[in-house]
Amino acid sequence: MSKKVKNIPCELCLSRRKSMFNDLPHEALCTLSEKKSTLSHNKGQILFLEGTLPMGLFCISEGKVKIFKTDDSGREQIVRLAKEGDFLGYRALLSGENYNSSATILEEAKVCFIPKSSFKELIGKDTNFQNRLMQAVCHDLGIMEQKMADMANKTVRQRLATTLLMLKNSYGIDGDEKTEIDIALTREDLAQVVGTATETVIRLLSEFKKDNLIDIKGKKIAVLDEEGLAREINLFA
Repeated sequence: MSKKVKNIPCELCLSRRKSMFNDLPHEALCTLSEKKSTLSHNKGQILFLEGTLPMGLFCISEGKVKIFKTDDSGREQIVRLAKEGDFLGYRALLSGENYNSSATILEEAKVCFIPKSSFKELIGKDTNFQNRLMQAVCHDLGIMEQKMADMANKTVRQRLATTLLMLKNSYGIDGDEKTEIDIALTREDLAQVVGTATETVIRLLSEFKKDNLIDIKGKKIAVLDEEGLAREINLFA
């Protein structure tokens, strides 16, 4: 169950350094701190649902969130994995449209909520932030276009290799001879990112392990051979 917790002032928040709020003036940060609320969420809780009207901006202070779409048959497709410092819902706020995806808590998280009026006031006053926001929208659109191209042109094996490298770069913790992916993804979640059946992901992970590209301990995956995974992506290019 979600519960309200004490706000960390935006100017003192460590996650802010990873977000688009990083370069905001002190006065603007103080205003946001006064207007926002912070909620603690458990794993599996819904932040927002596809088709509903956005009432504000979500900013992840701690934890991880999956953003997904649901097709007509009820099957989920994960379109993004968000972490500390990431914003959620800003495209719907900017366009004045309903959410085109849903968001669920992947790991216990603290999420700040900034009301729509405060967010739009910030955009109107700070042209530098406005420009960074537009750049973020364009970047996200580019990622979605690339994902669509990958789904059309790459094999499932290539898409899984691409996903593992992406997770390694975003959530990797380096060890002596491997990089462990520090995110609590089930095999079903991973299949939803790749866009295939869970059974297929399980089979391909076993093949990657047999080829010494990755190591698997329970639900945890570690990358052993980054170059080998990269060769898998380009093998049939």
